[in-house]
Amino acid sequence: MKKSLIIACDGEAASGKSTGAKLISKKYKLLLINSGLLYRYASKLIIENNPKNLIIFLNKKFKNINYKNISKLNLHTQKIDEHVGPLAKIKNVRLIMKKTQKKLIKNNKRICVEGRDIASTILKKNPKYDIAFYFKCSLKKASYRRWVDLNKKIPLKEVSKSLRKRTLMDKKRKYSPLKKVKDAILIRTDILNKKMMIKKMSDVIEKKIN
Repeated sequence: MKKSLIIACDGEAASGKSTGAKLISKKYKLLLINSGLLYRYASKLIIENNPKNLIIFLNKKFKNINYKNISKLNLHTQKIDEHVGPLAKIKNVRLIMKKTQKKLIKNNKRICVEGRDIASTILKKNPKYDIAFYFKCSLKKASYRRWVDLNKKIPLKEVSKSLRKRTLMDKKRKYSPLKKVKDAILIRTDILNKKMMIKKMSDVIEKKIN
């Protein structure tokens, strides 16, 4: 088995990238870093504290974060959903998150990083990913998936509208937009079920490590 294995998982909102990244990390014993959770945590802190200076506040809060603790929080609320998209467009916020992720990645040679600009920015170099996956899903299926995540508390129509807006925002933002890098393997989660998805990802990984 390859001693070092760095995997990038990018994709649209509710495209199944979290599930794919989680299952593959478990199978290949990789440290999983979900960059979306960092942005969501930032949103949670801002909503709760309403800071005067956003960047000074986030710099201070993210100086020594405990990722394990953040991963245990419930950060998938409609309020955070609506807040996180516009926040992720801010250049200095992205720089803080990039610095935080680089710090988390630095000491781990077997990792899977999940987000929206992982292959194109975070793992573009030093270190560079070994494999990049790009997750895509139809809006109808992605909306239903997120609706279930939210315990069906929000009308499905609203969830769909929110997801469409978020993906458009991610793709069109000026800094580190969501995009599929040339060598990324496309994973269509509206066509593949969980078992098929893991098989497709595993086949690519096995080919790389053997």
